[in-house]
Amino acid sequence: MSGDSQGGQVADEPPALISELLAGDHRALARVITKIENRAPGYRDLVSALHEHTGDAAVVGVTGSPGSGKSTLVDKLAEEYRDRGLTVGVIAVDPSSPYTGGAVLGDRIRMASTVGDMDVFVRSMSARGNLGGLSTATADAVKALDAFGKDRIIIETVGAGQNEIDVVRAADTVAVLVPPSSGDTVQMLKAGILEIADVFVVNKSDLDGADRTVKELREMIDLRDDVNPVLGAGKHGPEGGPAPGDGADADPDEGAAGTLDTVEGEEATWTPSIVETVATRGEGVDALLDAFAAHREHVAATGRADEMERTRYAEEIRTLLRDDAAGLLEREIERRGGIDEFVDAVVARETDPYEVADDLLGPLRECVEQRARDED
Repeated sequence: MSGDSQGGQVADEPPALISELLAGDHRALARVITKIENRAPGYRDLVSALHEHTGDAAVVGVTGSPGSGKSTLVDKLAEEYRDRGLTVGVIAVDPSSPYTGGAVLGDRIRMASTVGDMDVFVRSMSARGNLGGLSTATADAVKALDAFGKDRIIIETVGAGQNEIDVVRAADTVAVLVPPSSGDTVQMLKAGILEIADVFVVNKSDLDGADRTVKELREMIDLRDDVNPVLGAGKHGPEGGPAPGDGADADPDEGAAGTLDTVEGEEATWTPSIVETVATRGEGVDALLDAFAAHREHVAATGRADEMERTRYAEEIRTLLRDDAAGLLEREIERRGGIDEFVDAVVARETDPYEVADDLLGPLRECVEQRARDED
């Protein structure tokens, strides 16, 4: 246990609540996610208790610019997963809204295709004024859904900013939606999005400009491959054919996306797929799920899945350490009169920010150094 239990009530609650969650009680699942989202006392004990039950779900992140049709697509993805006999958890993340958390009715309305299906659990989460903690809270909520037994978990963001990118990094596979456009949108995507996308989805592909957007995305991917010839050489699918979900009209001479790029003697590397969909009619959704599956198989076959998991946990540990250390230091600052007193001293040239930081970190540094000496 993580040790943030406060009193006997909290100490006794996690086992019962966790047992109910593991037994398939959706109300318990909702309560656990609420505690995670609110960072309520005892939430860390809950997440710690869940950890040993995680690791089975496949997690997909869906992000993209506002208006690209993410919510509609996620609705259809959940429906298609259910048609394939899989259970689904959806976390809709809205960093800008303080009202979305726990909006159960709104959640069910927005998932119209699966309303009434208890095997599709939908939950909205908001930042509640703490953007920095949203990615951690989302990752913890994913653990709750994973431990509950959901086969597929979808994380949906409202936009494509840095906070959303941080959030979808919790996913095994990331889909970036791109609406048909004049090309400006694709140009904007070059900053940051290219690096996280495993699958590009040109949604609303029945609109004018879709073909151009697909072409620009393919050129953007090829440009990346040209910069790194190992990534760009030998484009072909796992069995020598086009990748699942790639546009049916794609010119094979231009290279199919969503493939295992292989160079003899070099480790296979994934090139993002480009899938065209019309989410409102469910068109292309089955091909998109196939593209997700192909990426999942690729990362498993190449060992990349294990590497990604280790990277995520390393980053999670570092994030928790930063947050916890910052909390300890904030309490120390308050104990010593508050930050204004330190600022007053700096402004009066009685000290400087570096000296203040060294002074505040002193007890922590001494403790760490003493433990190192004791272990030598």
